[in-house]
Amino acid sequence: MIYGAITNSWRNQLDDADLGDLIAEAQSRGARHVELRQTCLGAAESGEGNAWRPNLEAMAGVVHRFPDLTFDLAVALPCITTDIDPDGGLYQSQLEAARLVGGGNPHLRTVDPGASDTPWESAEDVEEAAARIAPLVREAARQGVIFSMENSGQPLRSMALLVSEARAQLTEEEGQYLGLCPDPANQLRRHPDSHPLDELANLPTDYIKIVHFKQARDGVAIGSVDDGDLDCHAMRRILEGKAYDGPAVMEIPSADDVFENLAASFAYLDK
Repeated sequence: MIYGAITNSWRNQLDDADLGDLIAEAQSRGARHVELRQTCLGAAESGEGNAWRPNLEAMAGVVHRFPDLTFDLAVALPCITTDIDPDGGLYQSQLEAARLVGGGNPHLRTVDPGASDTPWESAEDVEEAAARIAPLVREAARQGVIFSMENSGQPLRSMALLVSEARAQLTEEEGQYLGLCPDPANQLRRHPDSHPLDELANLPTDYIKIVHFKQARDGVAIGSVDDGDLDCHAMRRILEGKAYDGPAVMEIPSADDVFENLAASFAYLDK
């Protein structure tokens, strides 16, 4: 796995620090991948909501400064609950930015903040969402961009059902561009009686495009990946058993000591 950081961990620092300098600090602490999260990109973005646009020149400057790192672009996109125009300006700008930062492996990681947390259990439950997702994936595949979805509200098993139904509307080649960003800690927070690691173990490997590690104790987020509600070492073993070798992003809360927490998280997972 490729240990990484995410720029929304640096909300406390972004007002007073250059994004590139923050990435350099993360790299010095052991990060080999950085997820560039919309709303936390400093001068590399402008606008909000549907008016959000990447500053491609600034974004290129950041990425080119770090030839030894890999990057993906993460955006809030209500693709599960809203009809998004695949040819619209917002989506096309997101794909363009993903291609710019992703190099030979461009990746757009999405999250729908409005997704229901009532678990989907049948094909009928995801029929409308799959119909919304498929055209977006088709366009992403045409441009060579991986399209992944984080499980912000749904369990992993339900997100896997959505991927399966959306892939059924695509060619086999197009379908390979669609997958998930599993975040078992998200699931445990929304569905405390569920078993996210079992569901992660049951995911087809090609569904897993990127993963998030975070931790909580008694449902309250803590500052680093450590002992807590989720067995993060078991999560790592599951991923290693699947021969997953992609990015593993530490999505830890912003804090003044965030870089110390980032390094501690890497060290903890390597124990």
